[in-house]
Parts: sequence; structure tokens; C-alpha cells
Amino acid sequence: MIKKYTFGQPLETGAAVQAIAAHSQPFDLMHLAHTQDGICLSCRMDTQDVVYGLGEQMRGINKRGFSYVSYATDDSFHTESRHALYSAHNFLILNRTNGASFGIFIDDPGTVVFDVGETQLDQLVIRAGKDCVIYTIEGNGLKDIVKQFRELIGRSYIPPKWAFGYQQSRWGYACAQDIRNVVQGYHGKNIPLDAVYMDIDYMERFKDFTVDAEKFPDFADFVEEMRGQGIHLVPIIDAGVKIEEGYPVYEEGVKGNYFCKDGDGNDFIGAVWPGRSHFPDVLNADARAWFGGKYRVLIEQGIDGFWNDMNEPAIFYSDQNLKKAMEAILSFKDQNLGLHEFYQMKGLVDGLSNSEEDYKSFYHNMDGVKIRHDQVHNLYGYNMTKAASEAFDQIAPNKRILLFSRSSYIGMHRYGGIWTGDNASWWSHLLLSIQQMPSLNMCGILYTGSDIGGFGGDATEDLLLRWLAFGIFTPLMRNHAAAGTREQEIYQFGHTEDFRNIIRIRYGLLPYLYSEFMKCALNNEMYFRPLAFDYPQDTHAPQVEDQLMVGDSIMIAPVYKQNATGRYVWLPEDMLMVRMKSLEERTCKVVEQGHHYVDIALNEVVFFVKKNHMLPVAALDDDVKNISGIDAGRYEWIGYAEEAAEYVLYEDDGVSKEYTPREDWKRIILAERYLSN
Repeated sequence: MIKKYTFGQPLETGAAVQAIAAHSQPFDLMHLAHTQDGICLSCRMDTQDVVYGLGEQMRGINKRGFSYVSYATDDSFHTESRHALYSAHNFLILNRTNGASFGIFIDDPGTVVFDVGETQLDQLVIRAGKDCVIYTIEGNGLKDIVKQFRELIGRSYIPPKWAFGYQQSRWGYACAQDIRNVVQGYHGKNIPLDAVYMDIDYMERFKDFTVDAEKFPDFADFVEEMRGQGIHLVPIIDAGVKIEEGYPVYEEGVKGNYFCKDGDGNDFIGAVWPGRSHFPDVLNADARAWFGGKYRVLIEQGIDGFWNDMNEPAIFYSDQNLKKAMEAILSFKDQNLGLHEFYQMKGLVDGLSNSEEDYKSFYHNMDGVKIRHDQVHNLYGYNMTKAASEAFDQIAPNKRILLFSRSSYIGMHRYGGIWTGDNASWWSHLLLSIQQMPSLNMCGILYTGSDIGGFGGDATEDLLLRWLAFGIFTPLMRNHAAAGTREQEIYQFGHTEDFRNIIRIRYGLLPYLYSEFMKCALNNEMYFRPLAFDYPQDTHAPQVEDQLMVGDSIMIAPVYKQNATGRYVWLPEDMLMVRMKSLEERTCKVVEQGHHYVDIALNEVVFFVKKNHMLPVAALDDDVKNISGIDAGRYEWIGYAEEAAEYVLYEDDGVSKEYTPREDWKRIILAERYLSN
């Protein structure tokens, strides 16, 4: 049951698509107080209560014990002290041990604070603005609450099937030959690969929708060359448009009045990669249509995938704040800088980027309504991605195009996926990636993953092997690293065969992974789930923060600690443990319910199959290069059944939006007690 409460005069964010009348009775699920700044909701939490959700955030699956701020932030230091990341996902579930559990969604595009027991250990406190919509959801268990919420906000984005293949990226592929070398590196080692990414270096001086003709001559021919080798190229698109006379995107934006304005009505100026830039007012329908239409120039050259970046929006500095900071810094010249003076000077530089003062200094025209950016900050990345998606519907109406974003808000999941931003080559970030997945799924974001191996820092061979062993289960499986870090394409490491085997296991599992993703998208369900969602009566399950259910049949328990040769695993019931050293070399063993220590070597993938469940596995030829080489007629089956196991297999062409209707989904029943082939 969903109830809707409206406070003040909220903006229409587009987050919800299901029409629900405002509830006539006073809000009584939590204590409601009106403050000078907005509204405050609070309630008591019992010791064993668990809080799930909030999408892309720091810390564990259970969000208790910390405060989280929904304010999209360009921050590459993902440490436990951080209260905000790139996205704002204002949905959580309070799962009570004594009393009715409920979900709550705060539809407020400005700053929202969720104090989940940080100030007071047993208090959940939510602070939002004066103008917002609040939805409360009560239902029959965690899955039901999430399903109702997902139906409220609409169906999740579905990418093309090739986007489930292995993908390689690096900031630093500076020319066409660099990309050819990457493809040859994979093909030379007979490692499957479906996509290579083009970071900001492909552009002409970091200008959106341009290609540097010296680095990438005859770009359309190069795209076709890569397509002939089974490789999709995926360029980056940033939010800032370079100010440069003669640059058509800039000139069109100025002429059409499509950029955000400063307080005097002039086009706002902030610096990003290309230096001084304007920002498309994607909260305005006309500007959104114009900016989205710019993707056509790359699509017409054969591109069928994009990643939107820097769209919080990130701002390195504004002219006004840079001038003030430079004047203040010069005042320290020839001084004897002590402790306080040095950190004051350092703070002047550090405070230039993504300044609150800057976010309060420019405005949007939301279809006739002038509104200051900070009040709708969280909608920017969402609407940049919406702009592209709406344009794709015009440019290629029945074709799926890969699209994901760094910043998002509830509702963007209908238009694209996300990746979890600039993580680091840390073991703790492998664990963070595991813990973020179910929270993102709760908020509708199914096509997601982290930068495998870590974006910043130098990935070690063991870290990359362990990360890949988890990453084979994430819909977006992309290895991505920053310029200046160790090259972490998997052929760069010594034990290439071990890496190759893990990638091939991904491709062998794709019939299951794709099928489960599609069923979850079309049924408004979660692909990744905490154990407690599937085993609500299990008292251990809420304490398990490092195991996940993946689709209907599988539980995973990744290794995420350096030098670990295995790990402890909690089995809520008897399960079939599947151990794979390669797609062809696997063993299966029934393991009883309970706590177990499981040895897992660096070159192994281990997962568990639920009782009375099974899954398809594709048999691959040795020379499979990409997802097109998977033969749908060569499935094997892994399963565990006391009497019989059944699996619902989803298949489609992977390209069009003609999704297979439910009555045509294939039901496979194998009436054997134990299936291991």
C-alpha cells in the first residue's frame, strides 16, 4: 500500500510515473515536525532493526550508524567519512523486528539528510525541504515493498545485449592505434571482449560531440573497423560545453538560449576539462531536446553506446570565485606561513571545486519557472541522461543504445544505468561495490557496476582477479583505470590464463545473467538482493553484509580481503556449491545449511545454487571473441533439486525493444534429484 503526502509547493521531478492521489489523513508513520528550514521526520529504531536502501552511498548494506546526504557530489575520495557520492537516491526501508516494516521515498531534488542513528543510535531522522512529496509504502515483506516502489517509479532501462559482455576502458587511450593495441592485446590472448571506451582524449580539445581528426582520422571508418572485429566503441560525453567561437555546439547553445544563466541573466560560466564552459539547461524541455539531438553526430558515425560524466554537474571553478581566491592567495606572498596561514591558503584552492557558492549562483528555466540550481541540484545528471535517451527514441526508435551516467536521481533508471564513479584500487572498494549493488537495485538501477580493478591507484594482480570474480555477476562489467596508474588490461598481467578463464566463465553464465536481468527489469524486481530478502525468517541473514543473491537461483560470497585463501560463508539452507577453475573445469557439491569455511583460490570462481533451482551455462568454443559467439543451442544445466528443478529462460534478439512477452518465456523442468552436468 502506497500513501502520498504533499508538503508546500513541490516541483515535478518526474521520479514517479504511477498516479497516486494525495492521502487525506495526516502523516503518522513517523513523527512529523515543521522547522524553519523544512520538515523533519523521526522515529525510534529497535536494536535489531535494519535499514536498507539509499542507492549509491558509502558503508554497508545496513545503513545504520551514520548520516547520508543526498546532494550529488563530484568526490573521488570514497572513504567512510564521506556522506555523499554522485547520486541522490532518497528511498529506504526500515525493516522492523517488532512492528510493521515500511519504505519511504522523499521526492525532493534539493538537499535531504538521512541521519540513520549517527546522532542518536536508536533514532532515524530525515530532514528535507519545505516543498516535497513523501511516499510511504507498507507491504508483505521486503520484496513486496521494493516491488511496489519500483512500480511507482517505472520500468528500469534495458541496454543492448552486447553491453553484458566484458568491456575495457582507460583514461589515456589517446588515439586510434591505442585502441587497436587494446583489441589486439585481448584477441592475441584469445580473451573475449565486446567494447572499448573512449575517455576525454578522443575529443578535439575536450569539446563535446567532436572527434580529434589527427588522433582519429576517418572516424566512421575506424568505428566500422572495430565493429568488424566485434568491438563496440563507447565515447564519453561531459556536461560542460567549451566556450569557443566557431564551435557549433557553443554557438547554437548561445543563440538558442539553451544554457544555464547567472543572476544577471547571462550564460553562467564554470570551468571543467575544456576550461571556461557553459552548462546546458537540461531541466528545460527545449534545451534538453537540443542537447540530446547532438548525440546524433556520433550515432551517424556508427556509435551505439555512451557514458555521461561530470554531470553533478562538476565545476572546477567559476570566474568569480577564482578571482577572489587568487587575490587572497597573493596576499600571503612573502609571509612566514605558519600552521593556520598555510591551511587557510590551501583551503582557498581546495574550496574552488564544486563550491556551494557556485551552485547557488546560477539558474534554470524549468519550462517558464526560474529556479536556483542548488534547489534542484540532484536533477541535473538525471536530465542530461534523459536528454540523450529521449533523443535516441527519435534517432533510432526501436534500437537499444547503451547509456549510463555518473550522477542520477530516482527516475533516471528509466533512461540509463550508472557506474559507481571514481573508486580506487583498494580492497575496501571491492567490498563497497558488493554492498552498493542491492541498494542500487532497490532504487530501480539494474544496469550498474563499479570500475573493476579500481579507477585510481595501481591494481595488483590478486586484487584484479578477485574483483573480476565478483564482476562477472554485475550487469556492467567494465575494467576502467585512470591516466597515470598501472595499466590494468588483463593481458598486462602474468597469469593471463587465469584471467581468461574468469572472463570465459562470465560469457558461459550470460544466458543466466541476461535472463535474470531481463526478468527483473520486466517484473520490477531486484537482480541483486541481500540474503534477508530471500530468507526473512533466518536470524543470521540480516547480519550478512558480504553475500548476495543474484537472480533467482544463485548466491555469491566473493573474497574481498588481500591474501585470503578463502572465507567464511553462511548458508541459509542446503545449497549446491559450484567451483569453477574454468568454464570446462568445474565441480559441484551439496553443502548443508550453516557456517562454513570455503577455500577459494585466486584462479577460482565459487557460487552457490539454491535448492530446487538450476541455471543454464553456455558451452563456448575456444576462440569465442564476444557475445555474438554464444550459441543459444548449446546450453548445459547446473542445478540442485530434491524432486525437480525448474528454470524460466528469457531470450530475445538483444537489440530491438520488442521484448519477449511472458507467455513466451521458456520453462525448463528437469525431474532429477541432483543435476551437475
